Amino acid sequence: MIKEIQLRVSLIEESKFQDALLWKSAKTLDIPKEKITGIKVLRKSIDARKPAIIFNYKVAVYINEPLPETSSYTFDYKDVSKAKPVHIIGFGPAGMYAALRCIELGFKPIVLERGKNVQDRRRDLRAINQDHFVNEDSNYCFGEGGAGTYSDGKLYTRSLKRGDVRRIFENLVYHGATDQILVDAHPHIGTNKLPKVVTNIRETILKYGGEVHFETRVTDFTITNNKIQAIQLLNGEELTANRVILATGHSARDIFYLLNKKKVAIEAKSFAMGVRVEHPQHIIDSIQYHCNGERSELLPAAAYSLVQQVNGRGVYSFCMCPGGFIVPAATANGEVVVNGMSPSKRNNEFANSGIVVEINADTDLYKYEQFGALKALEYQKDLEKLAFTSGGRSQVAPAQRLTDFVEGRLSPDLNPTSYQPGIKSVPLHSLLPKLIGKSLRKGFESFGQKMKGYYTSEANIIGVESRTSSPVSIPRNEKLEHPQIEGLFPCGEGGGYAGGIVSAAMDGERCAEAAIIGL
Repeated sequence: MIKEIQLRVSLIEESKFQDALLWKSAKTLDIPKEKITGIKVLRKSIDARKPAIIFNYKVAVYINEPLPETSSYTFDYKDVSKAKPVHIIGFGPAGMYAALRCIELGFKPIVLERGKNVQDRRRDLRAINQDHFVNEDSNYCFGEGGAGTYSDGKLYTRSLKRGDVRRIFENLVYHGATDQILVDAHPHIGTNKLPKVVTNIRETILKYGGEVHFETRVTDFTITNNKIQAIQLLNGEELTANRVILATGHSARDIFYLLNKKKVAIEAKSFAMGVRVEHPQHIIDSIQYHCNGERSELLPAAAYSLVQQVNGRGVYSFCMCPGGFIVPAATANGEVVVNGMSPSKRNNEFANSGIVVEINADTDLYKYEQFGALKALEYQKDLEKLAFTSGGRSQVAPAQRLTDFVEGRLSPDLNPTSYQPGIKSVPLHSLLPKLIGKSLRKGFESFGQKMKGYYTSEANIIGVESRTSSPVSIPRNEKLEHPQIEGLFPCGEGGGYAGGIVSAAMDGERCAEAAIIGL
């Protein structure tokens, strides 16, 4: 017999009793402990709203029967070496899961990725951090695994109706992720472990007959009678293709420019931009866990989620990285972009989060109307160029103490930071567009009221956080196909259909299922 129950375990109980779940389960079910043959944790979360911290568990209690040794999920990968091909452009979460799903369905994925594999990619990341040089095809956004590889690996999603979230998680576990992601309410893998997971996914694709081509940049499409016929590569090669899943991510601007030039319908998309705020982790811990000094070793580095309406416009935290660090996420020289990530243990001394402002592409960008569907992209580029020039024309990022930014004064000095290229004191309060700067200042004031201690001179803001999502969307119909171009399937974040690893992976699977119809 198996019984699913909810348990509440205090921090004191969790720390003192190794068998707390066992005796709590027995008491809840009113049975002797000896009848319980195993307990499987299905979900775990922390309730830290009050000083007495509680762990909430959902568990499956096995009574007089053994725990299963393997997952009930199976992945039926087939030999597709001689099967009909589906071309996939981009090898981020959407592209990876599209390729895996193609193999399950009996079709051969041919993946074209402009960047390098994870191992070779590391050298280019080192060059950004140390030499301030951006390889425009291999960086924190482009390469094996996409932007997700060198990120926190956050797997939390609200896109529960778009696909089987559990299946996405189970496939990550199948490829080497810890099974803790199946349990945690806000699961993550960690920057240090993601490269191995994505390498294993690539090896599965190759093992079953798929192809993955790195340093293979797509430069054009051959389209005849509104139907895709071939893909042109930078090296001059042409590949015949009649099913193309376009999973290039939110930063592949060359693809947006190409589609616009070829008069393939695209649309300007609302998105959000702002800054990264970085606190010492102990400040966030003390706020969230009501503690003075170090948090309990049983508690993870504390996170937060904040949102505030400022004059009808959303200001909110994005991609919060407890125990993490800030990285340079530019995809071209002449721009500065910051992003955040964390190792699996989240044991760095800083906490950082994007704090961003909603930008409405229809009403806010009237000065950029000349760019048509690319107006939000051009606005985004201008902000990144501003960060580059104000920081000193390198990957050094403009920064300011949080309190100085809100109160409108230049910081005479800055706090320590995790951002390796370095930061420079700059009056961001006057440099940022009023639309963003004014909203951020009001937002930070409100956040300080919601989290006592958050508004502090010990925090830096660092600019700019501009790649929250794509500034362009590529339309598609109910068949997930571009309404104008037969055989082209816009997918994932680059198409405007996802907002993170899990939603992109689910969209990749859906696009694979759509692309094979009639093939």
